[in-house]
Amino acid sequence: MKIGCFALIQPFSPMRRQFELIREMGFDFADLTDNHDGATLGTEYGFSASFSLDSHPTTILDMVREFDLTLTSVCAHANLLDPTAPDRYGTAQIIKAIKLAHFLGVKQVITTEGDPKTDFGHALSDEQRLFSIREKLHEPIRWAEQFGIELLLEPHGILTDTVEGMTRILEALGHEETVGINLDTGNSWLGGGDPLEFVKTFGSRIKHVHWKDMPEEWLPQRGKVFGCGMGLIPLGDGIVGIEAIVKELLATGFDGPTTLEIAGEEAVKVSAERLREWSA
Repeated sequence: MKIGCFALIQPFSPMRRQFELIREMGFDFADLTDNHDGATLGTEYGFSASFSLDSHPTTILDMVREFDLTLTSVCAHANLLDPTAPDRYGTAQIIKAIKLAHFLGVKQVITTEGDPKTDFGHALSDEQRLFSIREKLHEPIRWAEQFGIELLLEPHGILTDTVEGMTRILEALGHEETVGINLDTGNSWLGGGDPLEFVKTFGSRIKHVHWKDMPEEWLPQRGKVFGCGMGLIPLGDGIVGIEAIVKELLATGFDGPTTLEIAGEEAVKVSAERLREWSA
């Protein structure tokens, strides 16, 4: 099991600084986390850790090689339930992420449906949600298949957070060799799902893991909130049951990349130590 780190360690610092910190903490692997179309003022002036999907791949690869890191995925978390709009991260951006991953030599792109932000999205029936996800991912799957990229769905929404909802999406999308799962332990628990049941149900369809634990005070929000950006506590300090998930993953033969999605350098280090201990 490969243990990597989210490239969002230090707020208001550029991506190069994130990679530098990841190396200083002793990690060899990283996700390409935040990204955007075109240009942004924040990245231009050095206070935003984001890469443009329109970047020349050498720009990114030179920075990664400087710190002797390996990128394991490109994150392309989308909004698949609201109407398509120029300022909404969706199909076009996922396709760009797949193309960028191809030229970076990265084999995984991670996306999800997200939670709707508009009245239109909130009014969708369950069947309409499923259709919207299918429609918006149809072309990205074709691109992923062309380039040999694994397009992984992360629990981060009303359908993906549960085993039942994820099952319906996977069955609707098909393309089993291309479409898989990125298990986010915190998100699936928070959305009302059971991450341990995800592992038992989907087994080898899980190709990547985002690790985060959740504290007990989040219990009243369970099933009401779909996804949270970063875990704020070390793995094992919460109530998700990370050790059991690690052992079940290993029992399935999992040997893929994983990423610590945790805020705070000390919490990251403690989490990595525990993961190594549990997976020994």
